[in-house]
Amino acid sequence: MPRVSVVLPVRDAEATLAAALESVAAQSLADHEVVVVLNGCRDGSEAVARAHAARDPRVRCLTLPQAGLVPALDAGLRAARAPLVARLDADDRMCPPRLARQVAALGEHPEWAAVTGGVRHVAAVDGTRGDGMARHVDWLNGLETPDEIRAARFIDAPVAHPAVSFRQDAIRGLGGYRDGPFPEDYDLWLRFFAAGLACGRVTDLVVEWRDRGDRLTRTDPRYAPDAVRALKHRFLLDGPLAGGRHCRVWGAGPYGRRHARDLGRAGALVDDLVDIDPRKVGRRVAGGRPVVGLDAVGPPDGRLVLLAPASRGAREQVAAFLEARGHRVERDYLALQ
Repeated sequence: MPRVSVVLPVRDAEATLAAALESVAAQSLADHEVVVVLNGCRDGSEAVARAHAARDPRVRCLTLPQAGLVPALDAGLRAARAPLVARLDADDRMCPPRLARQVAALGEHPEWAAVTGGVRHVAAVDGTRGDGMARHVDWLNGLETPDEIRAARFIDAPVAHPAVSFRQDAIRGLGGYRDGPFPEDYDLWLRFFAAGLACGRVTDLVVEWRDRGDRLTRTDPRYAPDAVRALKHRFLLDGPLAGGRHCRVWGAGPYGRRHARDLGRAGALVDDLVDIDPRKVGRRVAGGRPVVGLDAVGPPDGRLVLLAPASRGAREQVAAFLEARGHRVERDYLALQ
């Protein structure tokens, strides 16, 4: 049995698949296997994959009709023989020490169910502006501890999926991946943290995450802002806001108003919105909820404060303000975007 299985779903990736497979073959940890899931490929991807399998017995190919990403991922998990699984996409590349470092980290930290690592953003070659993706990668690389990763879960998916290795039994215990009107990876990580599981991090650079204009995050409605926001709200209502806990939203700008409005429509008890702008204080927004100023924020009072300020850097400033008044992350406040 190999120590780790690399699950690599492929859909029409002839131009990049060889480089992805070569990056796995170059790993310093040789005791691995690669499960290539060919998902209804219409180009030369299958020929590329089978040529690699002919040269390297660690590479196995599964062929599916076009079934979608979730069935392809679950098929890869079922075929994986190792207790640990590393994810990779067909347009990304592993850095040589990735598998060795992540397998060692999971051995050293039995309390971790998954481990991520450093990500390098590689700009698109098709001219797509990747500024947002680059900022996202910078944010991911700034999350260093399991507690920081967990606390960031309602901002965005706090790990890059192709950079993660996990214990297969933990992910199977969650039911694997799910199909629905939401991003399958973000849904998995929200269920992961809701179950109380921990994700650690290695300091090494583990993957080159390649950007392109036709990424699902840019083209698929399941990744659209409304779908992502609805997913966050559902997990907030089932978790930190369960049992009728009241909340307040920090930020009466566009982000905050949308969250307050949509959370209220979903059944959350949103009392008010907090803002430092005196022009907003005293107004009623998001379905008639009052906007209050800093003087309305005291010590913890049982409500959850959801941080949704619009300006860059404001989230950290708000967190520092709350911490100085006795609020603690997870217990009293959570960041939201």
